[in-house]
Amino acid sequence: MLFGHNSNVVIGSDTVHVQTEDRGAKSAVIDTTVHWKGRVLHRRISKYEDLLPLDHDKEAALKTRLDDQHRTVIEEIRSGALQFTLPPLAAPPAAIAAPVTAAPPNSAHAALKIELTNARTWLAGKHATLQLAVKDAAGTVVAGANALARVEGADGSPEFQSTTDANGSATLQFEMPKLTAAEASLVIEAAHNGAKGHLRFQLRAKPKA
Repeated sequence: MLFGHNSNVVIGSDTVHVQTEDRGAKSAVIDTTVHWKGRVLHRRISKYEDLLPLDHDKEAALKTRLDDQHRTVIEEIRSGALQFTLPPLAAPPAAIAAPVTAAPPNSAHAALKIELTNARTWLAGKHATLQLAVKDAAGTVVAGANALARVEGADGSPEFQSTTDANGSATLQFEMPKLTAAEASLVIEAAHNGAKGHLRFQLRAKPKA
């Protein structure tokens, strides 16, 4: 079973996103990253090889470690023990274009497979329509999965959610937020009964006429 947390932490007038993930027994790593407007400001990794092979009790211990690491990073940010120098932002892109590359799912998240079935047509102007299909590792559609999309490198890194239907399909519709970073990404995630899937698309600005 894979575990993870996502939290937003306010620092003055800015908000950073803290994400902690179990990378799976194959790598045996708890990975925490702190993002600000699509940029990684801090990364903390801890190994849990001592818990392998996992069983019910060791999974509980793993979850406790992951929870503690996530909470510790948040507390260090809030207390000032962990400080950042926020990098200057490049000029915001003039417009939004379609994704140029799609990273393959991380092996730790391969328990669920996500397909963006309208990858070539998902963006019309500033209106986004994501048509998703979620399946398990055996290729069986997954109903009732929580589907989430967020735009990293945009104002507030907003998130949009839906749930897959009986056919394993979900549709997310939203207005694309204004990009504030030179490197921005559309991140799509799915989760169901502890299994997870992950897609990341790099976004680029449309050249000015």
